[in-house]
Amino acid sequence: MKCTSRRIRILSLILALCFLTGCGKTSYELAYSAGGVFAPTRYGVEVSRSRAVSFASSLCVAEGDVIPANMEEINAGAAGLFDLKNKEVLYAKGVHEKMYPASLTKVMTAIVALENGSLDQVLEATDKVKITESGAATAKLKAGDSMTLDQALHILLLASANDVANLIAEGVGGSIENFIAMMNEKAAELGATNTHFTNAHGLTDVDHYTTAYDMYLIFNEAIKYDVFNQIINMNTYQTTYYDRAANPIQFNSSTTNRFFKGQVAPPENITILGGKTGTTNAAGHCLILHVKDNKGNSYIAVVMRCLNSDVLYAEMVNLLEEINN
Repeated sequence: MKCTSRRIRILSLILALCFLTGCGKTSYELAYSAGGVFAPTRYGVEVSRSRAVSFASSLCVAEGDVIPANMEEINAGAAGLFDLKNKEVLYAKGVHEKMYPASLTKVMTAIVALENGSLDQVLEATDKVKITESGAATAKLKAGDSMTLDQALHILLLASANDVANLIAEGVGGSIENFIAMMNEKAAELGATNTHFTNAHGLTDVDHYTTAYDMYLIFNEAIKYDVFNQIINMNTYQTTYYDRAANPIQFNSSTTNRFFKGQVAPPENITILGGKTGTTNAAGHCLILHVKDNKGNSYIAVVMRCLNSDVLYAEMVNLLEEINN
């Protein structure tokens, strides 16, 4: 019996390691289909829906869809509303379906950086920061440019600069590959067992995926950091970093969050504390928010895979309305 148990434990460890390491880092331009289904078996991995966090009384646990009778169903690939005070799932649609996270990935990038780096740490860019994908947001970093981790995190989360994600990964992790391994280790630690990262920025890769529920788990960890909350609550950010010759480079960034731009109003009695957007052709339009009601109770709301930005924010407002019901 002891030998059998030991063999089972060893086999479980091997399977877990296989899942975390993935199998390849090839990037693809994938067409976005609103009705598309992201199949786990496409990668040779069948992940159990049983949640690793079910034992944790401090978390909201979603076993499946939760659609209130008086609420119109949200037309997004996935959506979830989580009451952090009462540990209750107020809404859930497709929250365990694997989807591309786009720049929601950067929430995990920030967590690993904050956990393993220091804000005054100086990061110097190498040629590996370069992003070649057309249309991808960047800070136009060049090899030799340098900034602190604090500056990099502001640009990462506000401007969603993909080259800055690589700068952080290499500077904090020692190599981009090692940082990605740290991201996957952290995801497993948080119980985000339907998540696998192959990069630090979120540009499309067939082996780079998450779920709306896993994004709740990840974001719930991120808001434990004061600096993360401060950054995602900002509208604009101005800073100066330096090139290889120590010449100053001015950088101005503004939030990608339309609530903070004043373009979209939240429901009555709801205050937006911050959030992160994400958009690629494959992921569609995504948004995760930290909000509070007029009693000071906190919630995490996530909407993924919408057709466009207008639909995304309309669906998010619809989701947040449930807090008042």
